[in-house]
Amino acid sequence: MRKRWSLVALTTCIVTLQVAMLPALTQYTLRAEKKKIILQHADTIEGGEVGGSAYRSAVGNVLFLHDSVTLKCDRATDYPSQNKIMLQGNVLIADETIEVRADKGVYYPDREIGELSGNVRGRMADNSLVTRAQRAVINNAESRIWLNGEAIAWQESRQISGDEISAHFREASALSKKRRIDELTITGNAFFAAKDTLSVSPAAYDQLRGKTMELRMDANSRITGITATTEAETLYHLYDENRKASGINYSSGNRIRMFFADGVLRKVTVTGNVEGKQYPEGFRGDKSLDLSGFAWRERENPFRDKKSLPQREGFK
Repeated sequence: MRKRWSLVALTTCIVTLQVAMLPALTQYTLRAEKKKIILQHADTIEGGEVGGSAYRSAVGNVLFLHDSVTLKCDRATDYPSQNKIMLQGNVLIADETIEVRADKGVYYPDREIGELSGNVRGRMADNSLVTRAQRAVINNAESRIWLNGEAIAWQESRQISGDEISAHFREASALSKKRRIDELTITGNAFFAAKDTLSVSPAAYDQLRGKTMELRMDANSRITGITATTEAETLYHLYDENRKASGINYSSGNRIRMFFADGVLRKVTVTGNVEGKQYPEGFRGDKSLDLSGFAWRERENPFRDKKSLPQREGFK
């Protein structure tokens, strides 16, 4: 059995009782720490049974609010017995800190977890970091996001990639709901690359790779340190005290640590089975020196032509 109502017939109900059309969606109060999920808009509402299980669907320009989280999609289907909402078409999950878009997904209101797949792309509200992957898991309760499947992220002139990228968020201040990334963890084929901004022609890139990698960031989203472990390698360009190019260094070891100050690389340490080479300045721009797996993929950045974020869809 299936029922449909037009948007015109629903207008009065939406105004007087915003969530009456999907009652199951408002019953997650205790399971989600008394945070109600509210249907703000839909063109059409459907309801019925499939395989003995009741469902309720919102279709067309669907917009939900769940505490500080905004959910948008073309179609949302709630399965009360499973405590989940299936999201299809132009899916968006956003808050004041980050937005993540995908082709489809599922949201678990009681656990505050969203699982997205299909052309996943996300960005911070201040554009300090943008990402792309095949799949993503957003855990608002734990303030963490996992990106899987050719995961890649860009931060200004830096590029981070791996089999999986995990980002942990911390509140920017006690008075704001906005959060900042304080740690990135890359697992499997971890790679960090940065444009050498002092080298205009030929273009040069500092590189770091390893099986796993951890990046730490300060309150201004600037990298303070990077640690690469297991089969770690690095290639970086050297300058003297007058900022004159003086060669290229290659190093490998069990662990490589990079230390930054004000976002600028200041120190590199290598430990365990250390090996190294020094190349003269004439090798600058020689692609044969690039670490295995290096590719500068700036054109894949889904937001590279957008200077700022729209003041809507979760961003305030």
